[in-house]
Amino acid sequence: MTSPEPPSTSAPHDNGSDLVLLEGPRSRIRELGTILRAGRDFIRGYRTLHFVGPCVTIFGSARLVEDHPAYAQARELGAAVSRLGFTVMTGGGPGVMEAANRGARDVGGPSVGCNIELPFEQDPNPYLDVSVTCRYFFVRKVLLFKYSYAFVALPGGLGTLDELTEALTLIQTGKIKQFPVVLMGVDYWQPFVDMLRTMAQAHTISPHDVDLMLVTDSIHEASQHIERHAIQPFGLTKAVPPSPWKVLGERALGRRVG
Repeated sequence: MTSPEPPSTSAPHDNGSDLVLLEGPRSRIRELGTILRAGRDFIRGYRTLHFVGPCVTIFGSARLVEDHPAYAQARELGAAVSRLGFTVMTGGGPGVMEAANRGARDVGGPSVGCNIELPFEQDPNPYLDVSVTCRYFFVRKVLLFKYSYAFVALPGGLGTLDELTEALTLIQTGKIKQFPVVLMGVDYWQPFVDMLRTMAQAHTISPHDVDLMLVTDSIHEASQHIERHAIQPFGLTKAVPPSPWKVLGERALGRRVG
């Protein structure tokens, strides 16, 4: 088995895309242009990620450097997830995302990223086999969720919280199946868990919603939880991936050996 060389896909630099998208009514021509650009984002993302296989998406801060404990934990987690047979997917940036992709690379597993154009923290990390860069946040989130059978959140900021609550909302409302959600870092996530319990007591969410997550500091426990609630319930196997179409310039994503 040889290492693939999938294309890295990036969009033109345009930090104002979401600002324009959300600025209110505009001319019909400009609105049509926005729809077409978003559609191009989707086509680029679908085409690039079509062969990634079942993923586990790992969320976390772009600001945590290599000597931070969460970086080491994310790297170990990426390796553990990869050993289960999953592709490690992240937001493609630095920090915790880089560490998770690096962990997959450490054990020869596939590693992919869905990056976003930002004025800062936007460059893809160097541990990606496949990378796609989106203009629009909502397109990026669709791609992160579309290919994933589990979600893991490590310490992060507002972006991580947005992605985590999106995953929980999609599961709660039945928009996606009840995939496992893991929060790594008991002390870090305790205020969030307490807030959910407050919401349950106020009857704004169901008490059952608090149980949608596993909160742990243990890589082994997280790995077992993903195996038990993602691999077994959905019958995931080492299936043969769909064949790429060479006429479209497609390339399969495989595991490194050696």
